[in-house]
Amino acid sequence: MNLKVTIVAAVTLLLSGCSTLVIDRTYTAKSQDSRAQFLILHYTAGGFQGSLKMLTEGPVSSHYLVDENPPTIYQLVDENRRAFHAGLSSWKGATSLNASSIGLEIVNRGYKQTADGVREYYEFPQPQMDAVVALVKKIVAEHKILPERVIGHSDIAPGRKPDPGPRFPWKQLAKEGLILWPDEVEVAKRLPAFIALVPDAAWFQENLAKHGFSVPNTGLLDEQTRAVVAAFQMKYRPSNFDGTPDAETGALLDVLVSPNAATK
Repeated sequence: MNLKVTIVAAVTLLLSGCSTLVIDRTYTAKSQDSRAQFLILHYTAGGFQGSLKMLTEGPVSSHYLVDENPPTIYQLVDENRRAFHAGLSSWKGATSLNASSIGLEIVNRGYKQTADGVREYYEFPQPQMDAVVALVKKIVAEHKILPERVIGHSDIAPGRKPDPGPRFPWKQLAKEGLILWPDEVEVAKRLPAFIALVPDAAWFQENLAKHGFSVPNTGLLDEQTRAVVAAFQMKYRPSNFDGTPDAETGALLDVLVSPNAATK
């Protein structure tokens, strides 16, 4: 055997040895949980084919895409891998939520702009919502995601993103115990006090932050604060989400941030 053959054989043996990696999985740590701490719901703002192309070939992605007719669930990214759906985001002190969330895109055209500049949002068909709720139930159960961490894109990026919009039936998820929801009886009891005296901007900023939003602590009703108020209203009082911190918004928020006053 010449020197060249000897060297080749030695290198081959060395490489084959390196390729054999033995990992002992006898032990499992108690201190662990799922990578997925949040579930974030979106609408696509477009039809199925364009949304699928964007989410599979573009710079953004989501773990799931739910079509509307027929209601079909497509998994685009494995739940153990990161999808790029949240962007610049924050909720309950956590930021950059792509790394710690599961993203669920729902085929819905979002809204159309009327001639006078008003946004008219599209409804979500009930069969599609039934599929969404079933999928949310599965994800929440498998990853033990808390109800206060099942949220919309508008929650984590107020003012920047409006989805899933005011037509999204959050109350259907609340009835299934999947999200926090203000107890209506408790809201009615607290409302008169808020009508008598609507809290100032500082109160709203403090309690919106307690609820989970990233909100400035300026004591001023600035543009960013109004955007956060509007995002809150869009979810819990979608009949009027103009960003004005009024009595009803205050009562709803007060119940949600009070221990044991919100329902699941």
